[in-house]
Amino acid sequence: MSAPAKFIPDPDGRNADFYRHLAGGTLHLQRCEGCSQVFHPPRFRCARCGSDALAFDPSPGKGRIFSWTVTHRPVDPGWAAEALPYATVVIEMEEGIRLVGGWRGTLEEIRLDLPVCAEVEPANESFGLIYFAPVEQGD
Repeated sequence: MSAPAKFIPDPDGRNADFYRHLAGGTLHLQRCEGCSQVFHPPRFRCARCGSDALAFDPSPGKGRIFSWTVTHRPVDPGWAAEALPYATVVIEMEEGIRLVGGWRGTLEEIRLDLPVCAEVEPANESFGLIYFAPVEQGD
């Protein structure tokens, strides 16, 4: 008996734009062209200045661990094949926003303020997953 498939969301609205970039293999963050504020989740108007002139700009994907949680038993059976336990991390990006993603390091490496870099894994033509890995010394 094979494991069930992982649930892959079908995002809509401004979230669809964010995940479409991930599906293409790159991380883009939404930025206001009026005041340069970067924000997440995506929206239709800037929360700072009210402008609707918004763009998705490529991000280098660099940040630091802000928080994390460790999963010992997956709720979704599609994730049961993942090596357990696994971590989900909250990252404070260099752009000033926070993103949530999977962890691509050992649990022993996780610590507050650890420098990390995003890794994007396309899931289908409209959705991609974000993982974070520790930055190697010298990167």
